[in-house]
Amino acid sequence: MTKRAILIVLDSAGIGEMEDSSLYGDQGSNTIVNTARAVGGLELPCLQSLGLGNLDEIPGVKPVRQALGAYGKMQEKSPGKDSTTGHWEMMGQVLKYPFPTYPYAFPPDLIEEFEKRIQRKTLGNVVASGTEIIERLGPEHLKTACPIVYTSADSVFQVAAHEEVIPLAELYAICQTAREMLAGENAVGRVIARPFIGHPGAFQRTPNRHDFSLVPERSILDAIVEAGQQVIAIGKIYDLFASRGVSESRPSKSNRQGIELIIEAIKEESSGLIFANLLDFDQVFGHRNDIEGYARALKEFDAELVNIMSVLKPGDLLFISADHGCDPTTPSTDHSREMVPVLVYGSDCRPGVDLGIRESFADLGQSIAEHLGVEACGLAGKSFYPLIRR
Repeated sequence: MTKRAILIVLDSAGIGEMEDSSLYGDQGSNTIVNTARAVGGLELPCLQSLGLGNLDEIPGVKPVRQALGAYGKMQEKSPGKDSTTGHWEMMGQVLKYPFPTYPYAFPPDLIEEFEKRIQRKTLGNVVASGTEIIERLGPEHLKTACPIVYTSADSVFQVAAHEEVIPLAELYAICQTAREMLAGENAVGRVIARPFIGHPGAFQRTPNRHDFSLVPERSILDAIVEAGQQVIAIGKIYDLFASRGVSESRPSKSNRQGIELIIEAIKEESSGLIFANLLDFDQVFGHRNDIEGYARALKEFDAELVNIMSVLKPGDLLFISADHGCDPTTPSTDHSREMVPVLVYGSDCRPGVDLGIRESFADLGQSIAEHLGVEACGLAGKSFYPLIRR
């Protein structure tokens, strides 16, 4: 019997502040619980059956005596609260130092060198919300064709441009130039292309975002591929790992498309890991403090989860988790330093197993490796597979 792992990351669906959340200004953050409370309760029957309600007091999501699978929370060992850090740690890479951030914008000499290399002046160089900055600087961008550069509380160098002013291919080339520049002490986690369309007063970001990440060191993805198995990356996984350890990439532009790609991949004959990121929770709702939208996205995923579970094959293990928080109920529009849920389901998983609070996201990757029979020596994490294996 072929064994596979399917890992679905609900981007930003955190479940409670970490002990050190005060260092990040995230006291009180709890993305799932606070969202549920703000909308008067969430009905998530499928996630409830897997044990989500056993992890915290989530209005509308009840604890169950015998969950269909295993459930627990994971703490993040790495410093930081961004997608690159979270995903890398899941796959066995715990960072010793956080990626650099720029609370007062980027150094002038760095921007000057960037402008010289791309042969364009830039606008912005500020800390800002992505939707706010295109509304504010979009009109000037249309007149000058200068790309908009900005950052956030995360380790990101973001470049926004109107698709009719700077074509996508050129925007991506500009971001690739930034990626090549940003090394050493300025080695940000991600350079992000942020294309938009529309006119003043009605600008809208498009789904053609592209992330340019640092290349990670060896991870569990490499170990899976080295063992002759596949890593099928869905959504922005390929970008987050800078293609390393990925056999095949299937990009998605929405949660809905991502879920369709997950179901298609499960139906295929393959081995190894199907690794998916559903980005709407974070990009569309969390960063915009859209509480109703975040709640709706959770309910829509829960409804589709029934279909995902129905196509699992013998030997498949489904893992559902997150990479950080992005609590839409707080004043901040940035990520939040939170624990994340981990839910496991499949024919090889014992029901009703409480995994407790894991010390690292890396425990998830080690568990996947053990399920697949892959050696992951030298990488972080302690497998919980012996607890759930039938």
